[in-house]
Amino acid sequence: MISSTSPPARTGITISFATAPTANRAVKEKTRISTVGKVTNRGYTLIELSVVVLLVGILLLITVPRVRDTLLNDDLKVATRRIVGVARELRNESVRERTDSILHIDLNQPGFWSYPADTTDEKREELRKKAVRFPEGIRITDIRQVNSAKKTEGEAVIRFFKGGYMTPTVVHLAKGDQTLTLVFHPFLQAVSVYESDVDLPFTQEKRGAGF
Repeated sequence: MISSTSPPARTGITISFATAPTANRAVKEKTRISTVGKVTNRGYTLIELSVVVLLVGILLLITVPRVRDTLLNDDLKVATRRIVGVARELRNESVRERTDSILHIDLNQPGFWSYPADTTDEKREELRKKAVRFPEGIRITDIRQVNSAKKTEGEAVIRFFKGGYMTPTVVHLAKGDQTLTLVFHPFLQAVSVYESDVDLPFTQEKRGAGF
């Protein structure tokens, strides 16, 4: 009897390794670790926004009053520059043309106009209508001239003589609580400007010094 021994049949067993899930876990783990301690895109926190708002408020508190004062002072300085400029022109013109000139100032409706001293009354009225008016809020609080009472209303004239001198005059301009003083020296070319309310006396000593 012949017996045949055959090798046992091979059973095919497939072993698969779950590599993909492991890789996914590694990626996830890496992703979780990579976010630790780094800035996210969530934006500013409430505390950061509060600090920014506080800083902006402090800056506004400091700058707004200064801006307001600057605007007020600018109007006042514009009016001052206009008077000083026309005074310089009238003095030079009087010397050059050998004729007196008049700077006419209106206290009630703050402004001025100018003309040669020999201008007719009719022409003066025409020039009055073309007067330079100051910005709103600018006041001419008073005008003082030698041998004359202080004027707080009405009109005043400053005469520029062909000899190069002018009527000694002190003019106060104001806006709000700001005041500027303009001093017209009789024998000096310049008009002095003081950033305060200055009341200069018309004394003999002052006249000898150019006032």
